[in-house]
Amino acid sequence: MKITQTQIDGLLIIEPPVFGDPRGYFMETYQQTRYADCGVPGPFVQDNLAFSTRGILRGLHFQIKHPQSKLVQVIKGEVFDVAVDIRPDSPTFGRWDGALLSEKNKRQLFVPPGCAHGYCVVSDEAYLTYKCGAYYHPEDEGGILWNDPDLGIDWPVTEPALSDKDRNHPQLKDLPPNKLFAPEKTS
Repeated sequence: MKITQTQIDGLLIIEPPVFGDPRGYFMETYQQTRYADCGVPGPFVQDNLAFSTRGILRGLHFQIKHPQSKLVQVIKGEVFDVAVDIRPDSPTFGRWDGALLSEKNKRQLFVPPGCAHGYCVVSDEAYLTYKCGAYYHPEDEGGILWNDPDLGIDWPVTEPALSDKDRNHPQLKDLPPNKLFAPEKTS
């Protein structure tokens, strides 16, 4: 497996081995021991599948007290996938990084807890699958405006299709620290 560390601690681009021949290909999309050895801690508790069409942008989403790690992969189409570090004590707080994920390159993006996540579809349609390290808690959702000028994300679209919720998220600078990354303490 090829692992590329991004500028954000824990945010990894993963290129799993793909074994192909004239019949098609085979790849492991997750194997707990191998991925843990490469910096992708488990466990994962939920798998999600999302479908969207060209120009749709989803994000930037996160959970405050129940932060989710995510292992993201596109199984059809292509997306520009982005993570923003929202860990107040992180040296890369407020920085973003991203990668093109597609059915052709078969890359995965591991998004660590404490990062907001979003993506934009750049193909006619895309199916995106991702594992989550924590359950979804709708009451715990947070979000950052997709085009926050302080973040300067280089999205491949200027006028994406957005949900009302995503269109109305605040800028990062307008979120108090307790609305960013405040995981519940466990004893």
